[in-house]
Amino acid sequence: MQLPALDFPGYPFTFQKKDDKVYILDIIRKKYVRLTPEEWVRQHTLHYLVDTKGYPPGLISVEYSLKINRLEKRADILCFRPAGKPWLLVECKAPHVAINEKTFAQIIRYNMQLNVDYLMLTNGIKHIYCALDYENHSYRFLHELPDYRR
Repeated sequence: MQLPALDFPGYPFTFQKKDDKVYILDIIRKKYVRLTPEEWVRQHTLHYLVDTKGYPPGLISVEYSLKINRLEKRADILCFRPAGKPWLLVECKAPHVAINEKTFAQIIRYNMQLNVDYLMLTNGIKHIYCALDYENHSYRFLHELPDYRR
């Protein structure tokens, strides 16, 4: 599988091949998962959050289950504060999937259940970061996510 270059720093990945399929080690779930274009983006994003932004791995959930209008959905990445409050919601798309109003609407729908402080939407090439202001019913775009310590 030819993996596209993404707009993230270079991170050390561990791969495994089994039955002609390639797997990548997920640093949060601590298991090998099938390498797909979307998973390639998700694994870069996890390394970005942990290695670059200082998010504690123990406070990150991958494929977090939630229910929207009686339908089971999965948020790609959900980061928590130590007290257990959801803090950052991340939606990852494959590099060929456009980041547009439709994909932004998806993360907004997921957040109706979670009420996080920050959103990140990425296809590995384009990243959108938002800070949410529930008091004023608004959001503002950011140039980057805050480090976890802030």
